[in-house]
Amino acid sequence: MSGSHNKPDNEEVALQFVPAASHPEPRRSQDRRTYCSRSRSRSVGERRRSREDESSTPEQKANIVANAVESPKQERERFVDAESLFSISQPPDEAEVEEGAISTPPQKETPKVYPPFAYPVITSLIPGSIFGVLARLGLLALTNYDEHSIFALAWVQGAGCLVMGFGLGLREQIGAYYGPLYTAITTGFCGSLTTFSSWQLDVFLSWANTGHAHRDWFRDVIDGLAKTIFTLAISLASVTLGLHLSRPITRRFPRVRQAPVSLRYFFRAISVLMYAATIPVYFKLSPSFRHQATAAMLFSFPGTLTRYILATTLTPLLHLFPLGTFVANIVGTALVGVFHVLQRTPSLPSPNTCAILQGLMDGYCGCLTTVSTFAVEVQALRRKKAWLYVGLSWGVSQLLLLVILGTAWWGGNIDDNRMCTFA
Repeated sequence: MSGSHNKPDNEEVALQFVPAASHPEPRRSQDRRTYCSRSRSRSVGERRRSREDESSTPEQKANIVANAVESPKQERERFVDAESLFSISQPPDEAEVEEGAISTPPQKETPKVYPPFAYPVITSLIPGSIFGVLARLGLLALTNYDEHSIFALAWVQGAGCLVMGFGLGLREQIGAYYGPLYTAITTGFCGSLTTFSSWQLDVFLSWANTGHAHRDWFRDVIDGLAKTIFTLAISLASVTLGLHLSRPITRRFPRVRQAPVSLRYFFRAISVLMYAATIPVYFKLSPSFRHQATAAMLFSFPGTLTRYILATTLTPLLHLFPLGTFVANIVGTALVGVFHVLQRTPSLPSPNTCAILQGLMDGYCGCLTTVSTFAVEVQALRRKKAWLYVGLSWGVSQLLLLVILGTAWWGGNIDDNRMCTFA
């Protein structure tokens, strides 16, 4: 009996050492095993994703825009509908504020949530706009020199997108401290530091070779493509880098207390006084400063406010791409082309008018258009919609400049070698 029981065991052991080639498995059995293995891996992956969603922290669930930007390989984290991106420019909502807030015993004060068009939110755009346009003009002055290795606007776009990513990563903490401060940093400062209209004009002037550089048409194309591709790459990379730099701070300070009431009122008052001060600064300082800074400061806040209104009202209307930022960038680019032509008409404008036109280009159009918000939206959208958004924004802008500047050039109405002079 024992031998009869040992025989099957010995045969089973022997079969384990037989080479697989001597007992080939039928093809149908292999296909069935492969299919079952893939099915099990899919089900395991789905269960793992569901467990990750259930075990994800409230911070990860709240800051969905930051998660979509920071995880570019996870397509499921990206936004399907573009109208969900309208919150990028707005103060954090109630869930985000609660996530970043800490109770203050014994009064247990609840952090205040601000509506998009609340008075503190609108006034917070003023200091961000003024400091943003001054930072842009300063960076352009520092990085625009002979034989520079990289075009000056690349520094501007990279710096603004870096701060934008940093602020986006701290959205809950800033919102818990003082919601309008988030809008001041991202929409105000970063949106005014970066500029879509100047980028598009710079690309178009590279195609046209208005500087009369000693190169053929093929090099003109390369120059324009280089400014297009590297601006996109630098902007997208800077947003991601800013997000990564914010993570150690969010881990160190996951919750913060709300700003004191006195500090909140002081911020609102100083914001209004700052914009009121731009008017006497424009008229009292030397006229030589008008085209350099003071005119741009005067028109910076209206440009930022226009962009904020467009983003808040138009973006929720279309699911294909962010309509608000798209309209702001397109309109600002068209206006830059018009002002560029007006500065070079046969009957050149007066020095004061020339300074106003330059202020409208640097201040209003520079703050109306933005690359920082544009880069965040591109990163957060699904790939097909992101490419569509980039292609439409870039293509429509270049076509508009072709119509505006090309018509003036071919009609002999302007000469890029002649420009109005400043005081």
